Amino acid sequence: MSPRKVPAAKGRLGVLLPGMGAVTSTLIAGVELAKKGLAKPIGSLTQLQTIRLGKRYEDRAPLIKEFVPLAGLEDLVFGGWDIFEDSMWEAAMKAGVLSEAQLAPVRKELEAIVPMPAVFDQDYVRNLKARQQKKAATKFELAEQVIKDIALFKKTSGAERLVMVWCGSTEVSMEPSAVHESVEAFEKGLKSNSPEIPPSMIYAYAAIRSGVPYANGAPNLSADIPALVELAERNGVPIGGKDFKTGQTMMKTVLAPALKARMLALNGWYSTNILGNRDGEVLDDPGSFKTKEKSKMSVLDACLDAKRYPELYGDYFHKVRIDYYPPRGDAKEGWDNIDISGWCSMPMQIKINFLCRDSILAAPIVLDLVLFLDLAKRAGFKGIQEWLSFYFKSPQARPDLAPEHDLFVQHMKMTNTLRLMMGEEVIDHSGLDYYEPEYGSPAPAPAPKPYVRERKKSRAA
Repeated sequence: MSPRKVPAAKGRLGVLLPGMGAVTSTLIAGVELAKKGLAKPIGSLTQLQTIRLGKRYEDRAPLIKEFVPLAGLEDLVFGGWDIFEDSMWEAAMKAGVLSEAQLAPVRKELEAIVPMPAVFDQDYVRNLKARQQKKAATKFELAEQVIKDIALFKKTSGAERLVMVWCGSTEVSMEPSAVHESVEAFEKGLKSNSPEIPPSMIYAYAAIRSGVPYANGAPNLSADIPALVELAERNGVPIGGKDFKTGQTMMKTVLAPALKARMLALNGWYSTNILGNRDGEVLDDPGSFKTKEKSKMSVLDACLDAKRYPELYGDYFHKVRIDYYPPRGDAKEGWDNIDISGWCSMPMQIKINFLCRDSILAAPIVLDLVLFLDLAKRAGFKGIQEWLSFYFKSPQARPDLAPEHDLFVQHMKMTNTLRLMMGEEVIDHSGLDYYEPEYGSPAPAPAPKPYVRERKKSRAA
């Protein structure tokens, strides 16, 4: 396949983040520390992972950031919106994810980033009260205000391009309705203040109308409605979501495929979480918890393929709980009890106790989504970016396609998309061409020189 002519990532990349609390302040602090050589971007595939090219014996495995033309960390500039007026320094101190000593070298940079007033409606996030928010007669006017904010940020920051990632709270559960079916119906709903249009949809609409790639890090419907998919395709805007895949669900998308691969039966899977950050406070409301519960519970059926293997996975019990426990702060704990059966239906158990840090796991996901969405836009991709499913609990997909949840299949989809983008062969791992002449050359070919893409000089240089 011929490579796409992907324009280089020239100039600054503006990163707009609705919701500037623990995840956002942790992301920005980590990026600023990394720019100074004071932190490692652990967890980020774009910064640390290599990608295999060609046959195994060729030994070509450049870093992803050397293979595809990604923006550099030195090019990122940040802005966003929040219902609290705290600077990123104040937000980071309150979140307590990183210590004051760790944050001190980038205090100036964090203090300089202050959120714009947010679009907020307490009907959708009941456990938070806004200290600053936008006011308007209609939701359409609120969207117009966000569009103006986007344009102003681009001008004042000197950004050449923009990306938006929703890092805000989980909204109350809702189902798609008539107002979501077309762009015309959606815009009419904005003007009539339809209750089926929450703030996250207003941000998604504003981003897509502005030509800005958009990803949704919460389980809210947000851009996962026909109207906004249509608008994204019409405007040539890449979109993706939903719900960052961080702790407990990431483990499910690793372990459930392993059970299916070995044809081990599942009898029950009990999951509970305790966390004490703002996300935990929001999820203490039953309406918001229901939205998150749907996202967290959707992965097992998809990974196990219960319809195809009803005897093994057709009748298991699955329970998910999330409890708000303030003493833990951002240090989330997930417990899983998994009851399985093996040969002769003999019962066995698996126990997982994952003591993780929510924002530490989420921050590199946001970074990768920012860089990959910007790449997708420059590559001419538009609409749903299913190849980014790796990063989401409830991957957005075409309505007639079941989303892929297996973490390793998702990873293969992502890396193969990058290979196709750059004109390299996709990897299928069959290995037949190494041993069977009819499938290809049985003898190793001379190894070419390792792939090295010339990197632009950093702005600091």
